[in-house]
Amino acid sequence: MTETNFKNLSQFNKDGAIFMGAKRTIENCKVALFGVPYDGTSCFRPGARFGPSAVREDSNGIETYCPQLNLDLEDINFADLGSLDVPIGDTKLIIEYVKNATDILIRNNLKPLIIGGEHSITSGIIKSIINNYPDLIMIQLDAHADLRDEWLGNKFSHACTMKRCLEILPTKKIFQIGIRSGTKLEFIEMKKTNSLIPHALGDNAEYLEKALEEFKGKPIYLTFDLDWFDPSIMPGTGTPEPGGYFWNDFAAVTDVLKSHNLIGADVVELSPKLDNSGISSILAAKVIRSLIMLLNK
Repeated sequence: MTETNFKNLSQFNKDGAIFMGAKRTIENCKVALFGVPYDGTSCFRPGARFGPSAVREDSNGIETYCPQLNLDLEDINFADLGSLDVPIGDTKLIIEYVKNATDILIRNNLKPLIIGGEHSITSGIIKSIINNYPDLIMIQLDAHADLRDEWLGNKFSHACTMKRCLEILPTKKIFQIGIRSGTKLEFIEMKKTNSLIPHALGDNAEYLEKALEEFKGKPIYLTFDLDWFDPSIMPGTGTPEPGGYFWNDFAAVTDVLKSHNLIGADVVELSPKLDNSGISSILAAKVIRSLIMLLNK
């Protein structure tokens, strides 16, 4: 699957379950999903490669209607194109696979929603999107800063993904919400660039709303590492971090985003085998349901 042989929608692997209510064709669709079952740089607890299939299988455990957004997936045409067949190996190569696959969606006027897999894949998506949206800004929901230059000798580790995104993002503008773990140097960098947006548990997202005021109408990409949630409701993730957030906090973020121009998103780091209850997969599916609705504008 290189630039020369991965050129069309038919080359996604469509085996297994499909996200609830999705189509396999892109006709009349604004939004398309695909999965990236990869966790080759996981540095604590692996298993995120099983995330895309678990989300699809468990998505049928929630309703299609979202009372917060007053929208229903039954009224939305969106596509689930399947997953990429990725080798276990060179992370940089896999990121290029993700870039090429995202290119296909962009060429077909589809807003991409990618299901991970681990967080390293995000830089590949951004590499594709900025060709059409050079004024793109990013929002990161995450427990970890992911601003290391390298980790365990790998500059493309999931611990480095936001650093790699900043290097290619023309605007250099990333808003980071919920970061509560990182090196001293990472926190110094976030303070220096004013990228760290505060959010108090249970409150509305007023600081995010204020930060986005000058970017009204600008294209926004959301990258969502599920360890942003507290481990008490999201135990199925590779690097859980106490002191996290809850569903109402995510709802507060979506209340802000629904008045902005969200053009793509990813949801990453679900490791379903670490949560025998299946609740983590249900929560991830509910996040994806909301994002489909926000993207379908």
